[in-house]
Amino acid sequence: MPRAGLTADRITSAAADLADEVGFEKVSLSALARQFGVKDASLYSHVRNLQDLRTRVALLAGGEMIDRIATAVAGRAGRDALKAFAGAYREYALKHPGRYAATQIRIDQSLVADSPAMRRTAEITYGMLRAYGLDEPDLTDAVRLLRSTFHGYCALESTGAFGAPRAVEESWERAVDALHVALVNWPRGGQDRQPPQVPR
Repeated sequence: MPRAGLTADRITSAAADLADEVGFEKVSLSALARQFGVKDASLYSHVRNLQDLRTRVALLAGGEMIDRIATAVAGRAGRDALKAFAGAYREYALKHPGRYAATQIRIDQSLVADSPAMRRTAEITYGMLRAYGLDEPDLTDAVRLLRSTFHGYCALESTGAFGAPRAVEESWERAVDALHVALVNWPRGGQDRQPPQVPR
């Protein structure tokens, strides 16, 4: 019987908080059970297993992240939208490292298709890039370029890997400017293919 007060949403939220504190890979059902003061078995009435919990955290974090990005890009286009998108992405990644790590795991495509947050991510990301006049397959290629650039930069920054005296913020701004130039001058001529539901 489910323990009173415990819900899947509450457990997922606690797992996300714990991920930010100790790292996503260190989140376990045992650690959460201790936090709630219950036995491990009590959690299995609400989540199937650790993989189910990890997926729930990923979907929660993805929804939080795209909400912030959507607010940032509202009413903007082109360079302004790209800078706002990039800034909101980076801010979330650095402030919520555990949650952000969760957004990078691979999720079953059936769950992605059923997730309003994941669909919204696709709509906002592709919408921003269509303003640059891109169609498939260039849209998918551009999404992958942005994702790999943003993720790589944030991953390095979060570990203090940038040791040069140049301010990290200034390099970030230049990187986003360079992406804008690349999008404006995107090479054309790829063969058409259907866009994926969610940018990966």
